[in-house]
Amino acid sequence: MKDLERNSGKSGQNKSQKADSASPQQVLPQAQFVTITEEEAGQRIDNYLLRVCKGVPKSHVYRILRSGEVRVNKGRIDQLYRLHAGDLVRIPPIRIAERQEATVPAAEFEVIFEDANLLVINKPCGIAVHGGSGVSFGVIEQLRAARPDAKFLELVHRLDRETSGLLLIAKKRTALTNLHDQMRDGLTDKRYLALAVGDWKNKRQHVKLALHKYTLPDGERRVRVQADGQASHTVFTLLQKFDGFALLEAELKTGRTHQIRVHLQSSGFPIAGDDKYGDFALNKALQKATERRGALKRMFLHAHQITFTHPETGKPMTLNAPLAAECQRFLVSLGKPLN
Repeated sequence: MKDLERNSGKSGQNKSQKADSASPQQVLPQAQFVTITEEEAGQRIDNYLLRVCKGVPKSHVYRILRSGEVRVNKGRIDQLYRLHAGDLVRIPPIRIAERQEATVPAAEFEVIFEDANLLVINKPCGIAVHGGSGVSFGVIEQLRAARPDAKFLELVHRLDRETSGLLLIAKKRTALTNLHDQMRDGLTDKRYLALAVGDWKNKRQHVKLALHKYTLPDGERRVRVQADGQASHTVFTLLQKFDGFALLEAELKTGRTHQIRVHLQSSGFPIAGDDKYGDFALNKALQKATERRGALKRMFLHAHQITFTHPETGKPMTLNAPLAAECQRFLVSLGKPLN
């Protein structure tokens, strides 16, 4: 966005200086012309502008698109236009407020796999994957801060803040679009480990409950089972059974927000430690160790395995992330499995 704040030419500089003297918080950049690279090709023009025009309200970005102020190859386009390599994009003058950007602490995470196309990490519990909704930064911002020379780092998918495990980050746009296509077409296999509360019976169980997303008054996202919601399908396999708990592998057939959490809660087996859909009284009790078991101070949900086709080589890949230490300790404290 800093490039958008630079002026070229004397008249532009004089206008900028006058504007700065009148209102030091505002800048009036001149129109910019940007040539789209191979890595930038394939994305929609609205998403491209939202990314490069950081600090500009989303409503303003869509207004300049509707008004025709944004041009591609000198012609008008709509917000659905997909960019091609070599496209010349005109970004009009945009008034924005100068603001101090929050300092993002650089951080690296446990790397499960990395090459020129992909970075796959084992995300810890308690860290959001990206900033927003009251979170100033997340994994992707910290990785970008830690790797300032990286030209491209984008999330392939998301994990809830309270969920640990495998998180895919694309290092090339071609890899990002390829993996998005695989996920959209159901060609990836994502599996999670969840500790359900209750006396689970079936060795293998399909749960097909339509899910509806809604927002609480404070802006927090929630999901509930609703007949006219999005079709959702999870397959649960019983791995180990304990007194009052069951360790399940959840295989996602669809990838809805909070799908595993709501499917288990609605089936009568909430995830241990789930602060949104769980047994709140039990969660509070679990935070303190007893003579019979250890303490659990997080949600027991872990993305432990993913299978996909490598976006460049075309070879099938299956990656695994070990269960977080605090979850493993809790399992051991429950004693010998009943099954």
